[in-house]
Amino acid sequence: MTAAEVLTELAPAAALSPNLTSWDGNLSGKLLMAPMAGVSDAAYRLMARAGGAALAYSEMVSCAGLHYGEKSWELVDPDPAEPDIAVQLFGSRPELFRESAERVSARLGERLALIDINMACPVPKVTKKGEGSALLESPGLAADIVRACREGAPNAAVTVKIRRGRSMGKEVAPEFARAMEDAGASAIAVHGRFATQMYHGEADWGVIDRVADAVSVPVIASGDVLSHEAALRALSQTGASAVMVARGTYGNPWVFSGHEPSAAERIAAFECHVRLLEATGAHLKRARSLAGWYFKGMPDAARWRNAAMSCTTAEEFLAVAAEVRRAQSVQNSPGTYRTC
Repeated sequence: MTAAEVLTELAPAAALSPNLTSWDGNLSGKLLMAPMAGVSDAAYRLMARAGGAALAYSEMVSCAGLHYGEKSWELVDPDPAEPDIAVQLFGSRPELFRESAERVSARLGERLALIDINMACPVPKVTKKGEGSALLESPGLAADIVRACREGAPNAAVTVKIRRGRSMGKEVAPEFARAMEDAGASAIAVHGRFATQMYHGEADWGVIDRVADAVSVPVIASGDVLSHEAALRALSQTGASAVMVARGTYGNPWVFSGHEPSAAERIAAFECHVRLLEATGAHLKRARSLAGWYFKGMPDAARWRNAAMSCTTAEEFLAVAAEVRRAQSVQNSPGTYRTC
């Protein structure tokens, strides 16, 4: 089956919509699926869009990878079932950003919703090359990168994702965001942690207000948005125009709509996701993580997670789902399991 056929056949049983809405370019009040390395492949994006995400991002894509090889393009190309996609680029050389933006724009055409520049990744193997959050210490270079993307893709919106700052206690986000706006960025996504915090501690949503006060372009809130309720709080309690959800999507495509799935719907969603992995040509081992996420909180969740760890084919993963369904007797149980 194609991905579109999988959604048509399996999404309704999971309380997901097989009819995906195109991005309208308006950030106001929108919930977006964040770019996540090793996670946000086409199948994951399709699940998020079916769950109500207004837009879904690619994994972060290396500009050098696009320049020197073809394999990185697998991260850029949307599945035919996707109405559009936001592509996140990372690197440190303006000329490669210009080239990548031009090639991505030409390749995707109207299906390119926007180009996002990663200036937030805290992982050492990225920052040691002067990429990701390392750019927070080089605002001049970062501005050149934004301008280069605008030159390469003049018809595409260019946004940036940043953190509070590189080092703990040294917040640069407001003035940095202002420099990115001056360079031509049309929106700023702000993760409320310093890069040195990695993903530890709590995100400070106060920086979202400080950035919103510093710029006139829309600000996108990011960090610790682990539920639909948290997303709504971020919209109502900060100056954010939109919210980007990352870890809150794990096993929870309903985070965008606020639907509370039943156990039966969670099992059906796992089955749909596995079939989407198969339909989009993704590595099926990714379903091992998915099993842990979708079955979290159910009785014997550890058992099902362990069973999935030995699976290699779609049929084996679906057999685990069938076992879960039988064990839970969800056909006759109205109970629900809250996700976070």
